[in-house]
Amino acid sequence: MVSRIIQVPSFDLVVFGATGDLAQRKIFPALYGRLLAGQMPSNAKVIGIARQDISTNKFRMLVRKSLDVYFQLSSVSDKLINSFLQCFVYVSVDANSDKNWDLVRSELRPDKIRAFYLSVAPELFDKLAAKIFAKGLSTENSRIVVEKPLGSNEKSAKALNGMLRNYFKEGQIYRIDHYLGKETVQNLMALRFSNVLFEPLWNSKFIDHVQITVSEKIGVQGRGAYYNKTGALKDMVQNHIMQLLCLTAMEPPSQFVSDLVRDEKLKVIKSLGTVSELDIVTGQYWENSSENFFRDVGDQNTKVESYVALKVSVNNLRWSGTPFYLRTGKKMRDQVSEIAIIFKEISHSIFDDQKAKARNKLIIRLQPNDGITLKTNIKDPGLGGMRITSVPLDMTFAEALDINRYKVANAYERLIMDVIRGDQTLFMRGDEVEEAWKWIDNISRQISSNQIPDRYASYSSGPESSDLLLDRDGRKWRSIK
Repeated sequence: MVSRIIQVPSFDLVVFGATGDLAQRKIFPALYGRLLAGQMPSNAKVIGIARQDISTNKFRMLVRKSLDVYFQLSSVSDKLINSFLQCFVYVSVDANSDKNWDLVRSELRPDKIRAFYLSVAPELFDKLAAKIFAKGLSTENSRIVVEKPLGSNEKSAKALNGMLRNYFKEGQIYRIDHYLGKETVQNLMALRFSNVLFEPLWNSKFIDHVQITVSEKIGVQGRGAYYNKTGALKDMVQNHIMQLLCLTAMEPPSQFVSDLVRDEKLKVIKSLGTVSELDIVTGQYWENSSENFFRDVGDQNTKVESYVALKVSVNNLRWSGTPFYLRTGKKMRDQVSEIAIIFKEISHSIFDDQKAKARNKLIIRLQPNDGITLKTNIKDPGLGGMRITSVPLDMTFAEALDINRYKVANAYERLIMDVIRGDQTLFMRGDEVEEAWKWIDNISRQISSNQIPDRYASYSSGPESSDLLLDRDGRKWRSIK
């Protein structure tokens, strides 16, 4: 199957923090991937901005180096690579200074879409947004892109949204959660809302429970100071896992347009029940006395969690009585992101074999090996009676749809192109962010006042208390492998 590529209009993309990690690892390789695919026009312009005083040629060398990590450039013509690099210019600008902003203005073309990507620390958002506005760089057709963290609680999220709205309209603000750009996440909506097979079963009458897992093999990896202020709940549940929960639980919008989709996601967040202390488990990874979470965050007394698991209720007609179990952690057994829909047992089995009552499961995998698997019960081949076995109907689509052509994160390729197109469907709206933080804040207060995180062995499935969270309900976590 070959996907249809529609080229976006020519644009000016201004990347603040252009010499930083996010720009070099994600943004620039994503743009090159879109050029290879024929979606990015050759006359697009990327204006890199950072404090470093370097030339445009030096900057282009940095961009070229960033591509080497994700593409086999030796197999691509020098002409194409050079054409891509010619799209880039560089201006040295300090957010705290008025110097060189006129050079930025001179690089912008009056007839092109303008997007300002703030690939910088959140404390610079206010200064840069104010400068963009004060220096007359923004137009009615401009967009501004911001990355997480989008606040640290409800109060700071409201302050951030208020600041951005001082200079840009809500329809110009693109809050990125890269999970929403993943092909499988979007296929979840297609699976639910374009197939008669699933949507009639997508409710508490047929679904026993839902598990959402985002586990990472890595530790905090140099982000110790940040993580010690944040923890797994705020770093992963508030954004990535919340978005997966919303897409799984939301009602179908009347049309697939940005605000209607986001209206339904907001309704899910507002329907989330209060989580009791008994339904919260936290943990910290521990290898030995010298290799552990305390060392990695530089705080021997920290109570911040590297693992969190929650039992959550969605209090509406569709999901009444169906729990959602959420978990995420660092230094886990494997790198896994998945949504598991666990259906109820059949009410009556005509077969003696107890395996005939094994639950059907729909597994939506985000990583590794993006795809969808439906576990069904069939007859075990061979003679000797009716023996039932559970087998997967594998709907992995990576090869068929050719979505893994590049090593670059496809999520950024899609999301950056959506910014240029002006499509906000896969971006968080301000009220959605605030409501998510409001719910998270209640859980965070319980963790900070009542919970001492349990230790769990590095590269395990998490603390034993997490297993008990499901055991008491007669359920088990899916294996992390």
